[in-house]
Amino acid sequence: MQNLLDSEKKINSELTTKINLTKIKHNQLYVEIDKEDLIEVTLFLKTNKDTKFRQLIDITVVDYPEKAQRFKIVYLFLSHEFNQRIILSYTITEKELIPSLTSVFPSANWMEREVFDMYGVNFKDHPDLRRILTDYGFEGHPLRKDFPLTGNTEVRYSEDKKKVINEPVKLEQNYRNFDYQSPWEGTEYIKEQINNDKKN
Repeated sequence: MQNLLDSEKKINSELTTKINLTKIKHNQLYVEIDKEDLIEVTLFLKTNKDTKFRQLIDITVVDYPEKAQRFKIVYLFLSHEFNQRIILSYTITEKELIPSLTSVFPSANWMEREVFDMYGVNFKDHPDLRRILTDYGFEGHPLRKDFPLTGNTEVRYSEDKKKVINEPVKLEQNYRNFDYQSPWEGTEYIKEQINNDKKN
């Protein structure tokens, strides 16, 4: 059984022009590539006898709204045979179209739909790219850092219309005023009332 250093050397020697950076951190191998090389690199990692990363664990995104290359796409793979993990990543701009991994790992289907729904990243050649976690007609992408914390619309039952309706979010004023006093020490207005009661 080979260790992570052996895997790193193998990947760098076989995929020399496809790899931008490799490093071992927290007992995992981190590999940075360009999006154009995703399918080729992933096929190598899955099929090569010295790597055997045959399970796609997850696909996720890190959002850096201040950068030109806004999204960092991250793939997590596991080799059961060697008990190793690899984290593959590359960066893209907001409107870039990236290759779908469903031809190599069919399980990528739902993971890519989740990334599309939550971040708005589009996948080329995906068999069924549509929202998976939010409702029909939902506006925006909830895990982007510029998405408002309260959302854009709220859903409620209208007694007048006798149906569920969508409407812009309205926060009542009493939900905006918070008392940050410690409940163990008591709030100021309660302390003042107790002191006044003691005096009387």
